[in-house]
Amino acid sequence: MTILVTGGAGFIGSNFVLDWLRGSDEPVVNLDALTYAGNPENLASLQGDPRHIFVQGDICDRLLVAQLINQHKPRAIVHFAAESHVDRSIHGPGTFIKTNIDGTFTLLEAARAYWTELQGEAKAAFRFHHVSTDEVYGSLKADDPPFSETNPYEPNSPYSASKAASDHLVRAWHHTYGLPVVTTNCSNNYGPYHFPEKLIPLMIVNALAGKPLPVYGDGQQIRDWLYVTDHCSGIRAVLAGGRLGETYNIGGWNEKANIDIVKTVCALLDEMRPDPAGKYERLITYVKDRPGHDRRYAIDARKIERELGWRPAETFDTGIRKTVRWYLDNPDWVARVQSGAYREWLDKQYAK
Repeated sequence: MTILVTGGAGFIGSNFVLDWLRGSDEPVVNLDALTYAGNPENLASLQGDPRHIFVQGDICDRLLVAQLINQHKPRAIVHFAAESHVDRSIHGPGTFIKTNIDGTFTLLEAARAYWTELQGEAKAAFRFHHVSTDEVYGSLKADDPPFSETNPYEPNSPYSASKAASDHLVRAWHHTYGLPVVTTNCSNNYGPYHFPEKLIPLMIVNALAGKPLPVYGDGQQIRDWLYVTDHCSGIRAVLAGGRLGETYNIGGWNEKANIDIVKTVCALLDEMRPDPAGKYERLITYVKDRPGHDRRYAIDARKIERELGWRPAETFDTGIRKTVRWYLDNPDWVARVQSGAYREWLDKQYAK
């Protein structure tokens, strides 16, 4: 019994691998291309652990994917691998098309070829779990109800459009070929090992360095925040008991405006690591809004609760405190992840 995880050195993927192996002896084959956001240091605690088989490679590599599946014969594929940063998709959409669409197609075809040859219980038990995002649903108005699984797709960025396309492929492979798939669409994740280009880790590392805290537009964009280990438990629940061909939204029931997130991080840093120069909020800097910036996301997670009994264990208050504490306790990880290429990206993205 083995599972294949794609993108297992990234933020959510590495948290999932660590979480999985904390609670199970079932081995994980971890396929990751180790692009800028894939960091094998996230998995340092698994060094020498025979349950973790790491393979550096691209999900678009048809021969490699087929070889891994045929060699390890996984009972499930959990597909995290994706380009996921909206700003990067605006500057370079081609990579998102390749990884998120072509890569998902390659995995689906390899999984279909493998599953078709399975027999009996092994065939009945196999699952392809596709991990997606709430951004495929577009943007909500202030008084709109949260996204449910029946919301129409209205992606507004190259990133969300590429993820929407991958969701459609997964659905089609189930309805056309019978491939046993489940899909989860999650809200904004946060927690340990988050690459510091995303809002929360960027605010933490910039504040500690005394750098400006860039906030897009008026900072009133609203997101639903999900602590990453809660996301992992939701994925486990769907993988174990989700109905084939179904989509499950996984959310944290924590709608927050971006500016409120930034101020919360500042307040926690004032408490945990006071700056002699003054309150961290002094560093907040409003910058030009990005093109096509969705105003509000919110997830209705009642389906997964009703069918599978899942609810998040963390409130935003408990999760954000754990997150800030982790970054304060792991300065070496932060220092090593901040490569020259990373600093150049920030300079390009947030230049006046």
